[in-house]
Amino acid sequence: MLTLLPGLSAIHDEPMPSSSIKKVVVSPQGKDTLLLVGVGDLMLGSNYPSVSLLPPHEGRDLLQEAAPLLQAADIAFGNLEGVLMTGKGTAKHCNDEKYCYVFKSPDHYAKHLKNAGLDVLSIANNHTGDFGQKGREHTVQVLKNEGLYFAGHLEHPYRLFEKEGVRYGFCAFAPNTGTLSVNDSARAVALISKLKDSCDILMVSMHIGAEGTKYNHITRQRENFLGENRGDPYHFARLAIDAGADIVWGHGPHVVRAVDLYKDRFIAYSMGNFATYGTINVNGINGYAPLIAIETDREGKFITGRIHSFIQQKGSGPQQDSLHRAALEIKRLTAIDLPESELAIDSLGKMKRKSSKK
Repeated sequence: MLTLLPGLSAIHDEPMPSSSIKKVVVSPQGKDTLLLVGVGDLMLGSNYPSVSLLPPHEGRDLLQEAAPLLQAADIAFGNLEGVLMTGKGTAKHCNDEKYCYVFKSPDHYAKHLKNAGLDVLSIANNHTGDFGQKGREHTVQVLKNEGLYFAGHLEHPYRLFEKEGVRYGFCAFAPNTGTLSVNDSARAVALISKLKDSCDILMVSMHIGAEGTKYNHITRQRENFLGENRGDPYHFARLAIDAGADIVWGHGPHVVRAVDLYKDRFIAYSMGNFATYGTINVNGINGYAPLIAIETDREGKFITGRIHSFIQQKGSGPQQDSLHRAALEIKRLTAIDLPESELAIDSLGKMKRKSSKK
């Protein structure tokens, strides 16, 4: 019998409902459809090792071009890279300085995320521990103070919340220390299935897969990078949906990957970098920054979608891309890696089912 993470219900802000509590149902007056929006990595600038790595205007305008689309969503998601901590801290030790990236954004940058329209953040990734337990705890407190929902640490594995009569669940996974593991299928299934009993729409985030331009394809196998088991994105996403997930947001490779439908649920395998100011490489395809908008019914089933193409260039935030490069790249990768997919994507990023299935 599968068991949840030890002490799960006791370590979260909102205890898991007991099995005797029925699933919350949207009222008849509620919306017939929902708009769920996802973006990839978010790191608006780091004050470590120097404040010279922070953007102009304290980062207030980095997300201004994307804000209208984020604000229009019922729920907008992103992956928070690094920690939020204005004060000093002890940075992690790296075995290989060539691959050492450490991120620490000022506390008030959380307000920029909130003001832009983001609602939910993953804190399950390889940068959540950049400043140890102190950095983790401080980030959590800053996000709470700003009213942003989050999940992914072992101490904060999931979140349940309600908005406009819809009950949402969210959990996040990664292959890194202190996070819910993408490589522990039994515990992932147990948590996801338990959460689904308590919400209408369940969102799952996966920080997964190898990194860089050489790793933009779906392999359908476990991926290793720098000696670390980075999980199997293809099978983890399906495992999550089989267990009850309604949408799977993927990130980690720092480049975009294919998208898919499985059991009428949408999967983004990697949304790449979205707003990563400073030392993160945004050259070429690393700068393709999709904002993916998915319309679902009240049960989480895919209706239609749109890949809004943004692009990052050194020294700026995501800008709308009239060449639609992110959408075209995702379209290309989906055709190559998932030719059997039910998704049809046009050159502007509009997505629909290939078949007439409702």
